[in-house]
Amino acid sequence: MTGSRGAAGLVVGVGACRDAPAEAVYTLVSGVLAELGPDAGPLLELATVEAKATEPGIVEAARLLGVGLRSWAPGVLASLATPHTSPTALAALGVPSVAEAAALAGGGELLVPKRKSGGPGPAVATCAVARRGPAGDAPEGE
Repeated sequence: MTGSRGAAGLVVGVGACRDAPAEAVYTLVSGVLAELGPDAGPLLELATVEAKATEPGIVEAARLLGVGLRSWAPGVLASLATPHTSPTALAALGVPSVAEAAALAGGGELLVPKRKSGGPGPAVATCAVARRGPAGDAPEGE
């Protein structure tokens, strides 16, 4: 289900390593959304840091989910408090959190903290889910 800016629903923040396969991103996000169930609300958009907004796997996952992909400047994401931080994201992108911060950047409450794609070794993709309230809950100047 596709939402619109300012509408109530879910925003999934996404991070991924370079050239992460769309299947890994899509599988992670769709699995977390399935756990939440349809009563959690409609999926409004995927969100990420500007540096990841052109990653083919993230772009394709948004297309497969039928939603837009929103990117946030590193300064916006770095200014947000999140439950988990990543030294890898901080070193590579200048932000202590990608998935959780991107999910929260438009306002709302964190429903699902950072989840990592399965398998041994470093995660190929991460995601976090926030519930955005009705129009007016997002911060000014977004």
